[in-house]
Amino acid sequence: MDTKPKPIFEKRIFWDVNFELIDYDAKANWVITRVFERGDVEDIRQCRRYYGDEKVTEALLNVKYLPEHRIHLASAVTGKPLNEFRCYILRQLNPELFPY
Repeated sequence: MDTKPKPIFEKRIFWDVNFELIDYDAKANWVITRVFERGDVEDIRQCRRYYGDEKVTEALLNVKYLPEHRIHLASAVTGKPLNEFRCYILRQLNPELFPY
């Protein structure tokens, strides 16, 4: 049986759940999204090492929401243009009010 070592993430990324009970395989898309939303460079490296770039790219392309600066980061990491990200398309369809 091929068992990969669990990725090592900062607990602050998963502040709202029981960190010890996270199922990294069953909740892969949620974990990837959370790491890209709240993690730092090392967290993202751990995520890519554990899941592989194909799985990470697939999860990020289909997520409904990422903060704007994290959409750009996801685009840079995956090499995919912004207009392929579901969260970017949804943001364009629902523009926010001007921040005065």
